[in-house]
Amino acid sequence: MNQEASCRNRKRKRNKRQKNETLETQQNATNAKSNVKESHCTSSVSKSSQKPLSYLDKMKAKLAGGHFRMINEKLYTCSGDEALNYFKEDPSLFNMYHTGYQEQMSRWPEQPVNIIMKWLKDHSASLVVADFGCGDARLSKGVKNKVYSIDLVSNDPSVIACDMSNTPLESSSVDVAVFCLSLMGTNFPNFIQEAHRVLKTSGWLLIAEVKSRFDPTNGGADPEKFSKAVCELGFTTVSKDFSNKMFILLYFKKKPKKSSSQEIKWPELKPCLYKRR
Repeated sequence: MNQEASCRNRKRKRNKRQKNETLETQQNATNAKSNVKESHCTSSVSKSSQKPLSYLDKMKAKLAGGHFRMINEKLYTCSGDEALNYFKEDPSLFNMYHTGYQEQMSRWPEQPVNIIMKWLKDHSASLVVADFGCGDARLSKGVKNKVYSIDLVSNDPSVIACDMSNTPLESSSVDVAVFCLSLMGTNFPNFIQEAHRVLKTSGWLLIAEVKSRFDPTNGGADPEKFSKAVCELGFTTVSKDFSNKMFILLYFKKKPKKSSSQEIKWPELKPCLYKRR
């Protein structure tokens, strides 16, 4: 009799344990489903928050790109004083241009202004710099040197707004003249001549330009002829860097005496026009 009661007790305990295990399994399955559902909802919210550009946004971007290309072509095909008057009539065009310019530059793997910054940092911080066509004056903000930032329009108190062929800088007052993607006007030789005027003897002239503008096999200028013209103006060639696929870097120094006053034959620099995307 005692043996039968003991068997019944063991059986009841076993059944109770199996029932508890079944309930626990069901609860875990319910929780798993809840987590999956919650994860799905979170994912859906995340996806919905990343809305694609609306048709209006796309049209605005397209219109802005069109304005940039129009202004860019204008700057490459007019003289410096014409460009100055162009922006004086509507200063907002300058901001529109530089917004598009920065967007284009963001696609370049390396920025020429960064290389020029490094060059200045490797030299003395006492060198006075004139940045012709400074844009957003990034060079002056990245070095310790005294930098005269020059451009057609001034949205920054530190920028001198003027025609780059006729700056208010004193003659023989700077140690380094920089043209970083800024030889844009049809009268670009006048810009370099102005750089020669403001540079001290043995001062540096640094030019960074889009590589395609110096590709004679594709309608660009011969870099040797360009360098020859610069030297005839009163400089000596120090070095040339063609290693970057997007731009070239040319380094010159001002001679103690200017070369003869014979007419210099400058090669034409083709405009750097951006294709519609």
